[in-house]
Amino acid sequence: MELESKLSQSEKSILTIQSEVQNTNRIALSVDCVIFGFDENKLKVLLIRSDLKKYKGKWSLLGDLIKPAEDLDKSAYRILQQRTGLDDIYLEQVHTFGEIKRHPAGRVITVAYYSLINIQHHKLKIYDNELHWHDVKNVTDLAFDHQEIFDTCYKRLQKRILEHPLGFNLLPKKFSLRELQNLYESILDTKMDRRNFRKKFFSMDLLTDLNEMEQDVPHRPGKLYQFNFKKYEKKKKTWIGIDF
Repeated sequence: MELESKLSQSEKSILTIQSEVQNTNRIALSVDCVIFGFDENKLKVLLIRSDLKKYKGKWSLLGDLIKPAEDLDKSAYRILQQRTGLDDIYLEQVHTFGEIKRHPAGRVITVAYYSLINIQHHKLKIYDNELHWHDVKNVTDLAFDHQEIFDTCYKRLQKRILEHPLGFNLLPKKFSLRELQNLYESILDTKMDRRNFRKKFFSMDLLTDLNEMEQDVPHRPGKLYQFNFKKYEKKKKTWIGIDF
């Protein structure tokens, strides 16, 4: 008992996983959440510092074991809420990772979920283990197999933003084409030709010109637009995505 009291929360979790692996069917199931956030024209991801000795100094994704009487989706939302305090985020299941030696406690299969949010609209309520946002360009060598999980979810996000207009929920209600292009460049990690980008979006006929200009900006003010969600809903069945 004295030894257990000195263990970190993650080390206690390791003991729990080991017990579950040994005493049941030798396989444990967990969930990992990859939360992407957009802020200040940068794409970021939420990471937490690992307190396991094996991964000392490394960052990891938000994850934990699934409870016996809990389904996958409920588990993902519970883990996210317990680690961050956030309870109003949509999560989407991405992939299952089951390499035999992916976890130091034994055979643990994990199901990855991801989400994309506007950081300013979703403030963290818990900061345990140095939980904070990291620029995706600086995410390397994560603990466990979390680098693979992160990379897989990032590729899924890049694919999805070309297939669906997810990014418009990250922008202000009124936005400039400069802001729109910055958003897509940040998520797709690429530079785009300004003229071709604008031509592509105008050809989709889903932007409403508000006949307003940006105010108090350090560059030449641009026109402001809104995304026409009603028109998109009507076109959704024939939507073929965006091809930059």
